[in-house]
Amino acid sequence: MRIAFPLLAACLALMATPASAQARFLSYDPSDRVTTALTRGITLEVERGLFGSVRVNRIISTSARGSADIRRGGPDAARRALPDGAGETTVYSIDMAGDGRGLARALCPGGDATFLVLGRVRAGRPMTMQAVGRWPDGQFRHCVGLAYNYRGEWAAPAGRSVLPDSAPVPAGPR
Repeated sequence: MRIAFPLLAACLALMATPASAQARFLSYDPSDRVTTALTRGITLEVERGLFGSVRVNRIISTSARGSADIRRGGPDAARRALPDGAGETTVYSIDMAGDGRGLARALCPGGDATFLVLGRVRAGRPMTMQAVGRWPDGQFRHCVGLAYNYRGEWAAPAGRSVLPDSAPVPAGPR
């Protein structure tokens, strides 16, 4: 009996692996004036983990052509720079290639690097995203808090799990 449970758990993990690697696209509309002025709306390319965790891989502009790759991880100083009461805890680094540089500069003008601190990303729920910058003097400063309302999930293009950089954002939620 002791061998059966670990074997069953391993089999379930192997069966869940292909589904967990599938990209999903969650779309959000801005819920305040600051967020509207800076981003107008975003779509997050996410991967769901085995136990329901979500990793964000890319931010795609919903209103204009552009996307930025982000990767989980970053300095703990980014989290410590958040304003009192901020509940976001997961730090992401913005890849400065392509549109990432423009996003970083729009969110934290004058910063050498920009980090996003997100709370739990869940379909059907609002989301708050904090932008924190590292300045040339090495200090981390909170730049802006972005608030979003959930809009819907987009269907991935047929036969692909990830949009190429040149592809437009899918036409509508499913």
